[in-house]
Amino acid sequence: MSENTKPLVIAVTGLNAIDSPGPGVAVIRAIRDGLKQPVRIIGLAYESLEPGIYMDNICDKTYQISYPAAGAEVLYNTLKHIHDLEQIDVIIPNFDAELSNFITLAPRLKAIGIKSFLPSFEMFDARDKLNLFAFGQKHGLLVPKDRVIYNVNDLYLIGEEFGYPLVVKGKYYDAVVAYTLEQAQKAFYKISAKWGFPIIIQQYISGTEVNIAALGDGEGNTISVIPMRKTYITDKGKAWAGITLEDDALIDLAKKIVVATRWRGGFEVEVMKTVNDELYIMEINPRFPAWIYLSAGAGQNQPASLVKMALGEKIEPFTTYDIGKLFIRYSWDLIVNLSEFQQFSAFGKL
Repeated sequence: MSENTKPLVIAVTGLNAIDSPGPGVAVIRAIRDGLKQPVRIIGLAYESLEPGIYMDNICDKTYQISYPAAGAEVLYNTLKHIHDLEQIDVIIPNFDAELSNFITLAPRLKAIGIKSFLPSFEMFDARDKLNLFAFGQKHGLLVPKDRVIYNVNDLYLIGEEFGYPLVVKGKYYDAVVAYTLEQAQKAFYKISAKWGFPIIIQQYISGTEVNIAALGDGEGNTISVIPMRKTYITDKGKAWAGITLEDDALIDLAKKIVVATRWRGGFEVEVMKTVNDELYIMEINPRFPAWIYLSAGAGQNQPASLVKMALGEKIEPFTTYDIGKLFIRYSWDLIVNLSEFQQFSAFGKL
């Protein structure tokens, strides 16, 4: 194979295409659709039952990596080993909890030839759930009031202050709308057992939930914005279907966030639109959402654009996208040979 036909090697995490899916499979599909050159996809999985490992035309090869709690040094050693074998050009992490390690390692990975397109810690921390209300106040954006707690007894006073319902959130994932103190206490224990402390208690805002997928260039410019309204929601609150919207106010909101943070990379904004058309920012997730393949379907392929920017290419901002483009997620039974599962479980690669 000549040098000019050598495939671009891209490593991607988030292969858990389950009822609460990670973004990895959607990111890979968008990359394969949007890059006009041969691509080799290296999957990075945490567990041996992540469906993206075994799906056809998703990963060319998959390796198991350690959980984020193992720390940045363990991750670096694993990635360097994989890089020695695969010669990775670009890496795209897709989980909130792993981003801290990847941001820490970005300069070291770049030094050995692995490029990324990630926010700085300053950007990352500015939109953190723990800092979101202060971020909104600083930049004139609407954000519900919140309280950060470590003790379940604090719910009594917060319930009196905010009233019910209120929202109980984990630091990384999970949010439960609680209509009584008892429900709030139950959610506190359940989420803290799964994700640890602190727990965020957020004022409940009534309205229509809409989401925005956006891509910033790190210099304050917004490369792409795709607003979407969920049309089918699972019992975990995940979008199982959604449709692109024509809404200049949502696009302007995303651009304000990019200007305020100088965001570098993809992100998602979860917004509650009230009956008075007020836009409350519920969360800013620091990576592509699981529905990001809709950006490719609507004419603004954000994952492919991110890869190009990671490689140093200058991308002009998109100006149009298809309104009323619908995505519908579905599930099927993937038949896998036991030998494949055993190989990945035993040797950490497939």
